[in-house]
Amino acid sequence: MFNRKAQLEKLKATTQFDIIVIGGGASGLGIAVDASSRGFKVALFESHDFAKGTSSRSTKLVHGGVRYLAQGNIKLVTEALRERGLLQKNANHLFKRQAFLIPSYTRLNKYFYGIGLIVYDLLSFRKSIGGSRIISTKKAISRIVNLKKNKLKGGVTYFDGQFDDARLALNLAQTACESGATILNHFKVTDMLKNEEGTLSGVEVVNAETHEIIKVKSKVVINATGVFSNKILKLAGRKKKSLKIVPSQGIHLVLDKDFLDGETALMVPKTSDGRVLFAIPWHNKVVVGTTDTPIKKPSYEPKPLQEEIDFILENASEYLIKKPTRKDVLSVFSGLRPLVAPEGDKSNTKEISRGHKIIHSESGLLTIVGGKWTTYREMSEDVVNEAIVTHNLANVKSKTRVLPIHGNLNGSDKKELDKNLWFYGSDTTALEQLINSEDSYNEQIHPNYEFMVGQVIWAARYEMARTVEDFLARRIRLLFLDAQASIDCAEVVADILQKELKKSDSWKLHQIEEFKNLAQGYLI
Repeated sequence: MFNRKAQLEKLKATTQFDIIVIGGGASGLGIAVDASSRGFKVALFESHDFAKGTSSRSTKLVHGGVRYLAQGNIKLVTEALRERGLLQKNANHLFKRQAFLIPSYTRLNKYFYGIGLIVYDLLSFRKSIGGSRIISTKKAISRIVNLKKNKLKGGVTYFDGQFDDARLALNLAQTACESGATILNHFKVTDMLKNEEGTLSGVEVVNAETHEIIKVKSKVVINATGVFSNKILKLAGRKKKSLKIVPSQGIHLVLDKDFLDGETALMVPKTSDGRVLFAIPWHNKVVVGTTDTPIKKPSYEPKPLQEEIDFILENASEYLIKKPTRKDVLSVFSGLRPLVAPEGDKSNTKEISRGHKIIHSESGLLTIVGGKWTTYREMSEDVVNEAIVTHNLANVKSKTRVLPIHGNLNGSDKKELDKNLWFYGSDTTALEQLINSEDSYNEQIHPNYEFMVGQVIWAARYEMARTVEDFLARRIRLLFLDAQASIDCAEVVADILQKELKKSDSWKLHQIEEFKNLAQGYLI
């Protein structure tokens, strides 16, 4: 059962696990799903909430990566396009087939990108979700009404995948739990357990809510903490940083949907400094990004730089008639990419590959770094395969290529779902029953958004939401969609969670203050 009490009881009742996973982002949760579905005893610990870090702050794309095609990284693009097809099948409630337009202001560019995207289509093989087309100026304008028309020579349309990253992370946690894994958020790994030979035999964790310390034994420990990997490597006894992770910051601005005025996304393959710019419809808003800025020290709440905000606004304004300004930004969020640096120059992060790498430590710790959301499943399979070989586990093959993820609709039509509850997938019917069970559950938590009191209760009971931030940032995404609106309803959410989780008045006051302070960082 996916609630904290049941998972904690299960943790204490298990004398030894086969695999412990540290980190509840895309990689860690994918590993938990893969390993538990093979029949291994798995425990996963996330120090904050599922997808609190980078995994909730992506560009919301499930894609091969047109940029990597331009770099000549055919292998990565092919793998990603294959994984895109698998995700479309296994998490169809969250996957959206998204049309993109690359506007062309010279005829040469139109045919250059047109030919390139034909190659992109061919690389997807049977997993294609729609072919690319070279289109006229008139058709380009009809796709994006707000597109700048002066000197427009037409464009190229193509299809890629779009999703809700934090919701997929949650669904992966639920899937792992259903496969027998023990999954806990707000549980921090504070130390490593070792046997007499100096090999890892488990971890020491702290329950962030009660401060209880628990020692958990395991045959294998896997570090899936992304940009924070070096902290866990140090805990495990690594004396030198032979692994060089270069955190790269990417920010996104969220605007009202009329900045595209349509359902087609804008893709600019080469901005003034060679980056890619996207403007994508998402949850009835538009997400615009991204940047690629090297940073020195990772944090859970990275702050957008003023020059990053200006860069996105200036470049978006080159393509849109209605130009976005700072006052139009509803929310700004920042994420960190755990890029694995090659030898030589590490400053040009946009040229560093998004491929993944598995690191072996002397203590037996396995660390997964690099990669991206689209290839999380393949990365997870690779790590578990490596654990089987290096730690003599039972040689069971991965099942995740055909494993439905929690919420998958299994043939049901997504169009039949409530337009405000679609991201719950197969849970929608049960959620609707809860919302309709009491009149107060049907009340909105904010007058401008169709989020209900019942959704807060559902998140606390069935989605392991433990804080105001867990709910507003990652269960319904309001912090990312409209930061001020999320601040406005923080007290309502805190009041509901206090009753549901049986917390004190001081807990509620602290939650309100903590969330409001955090949300200020999402406002410009």
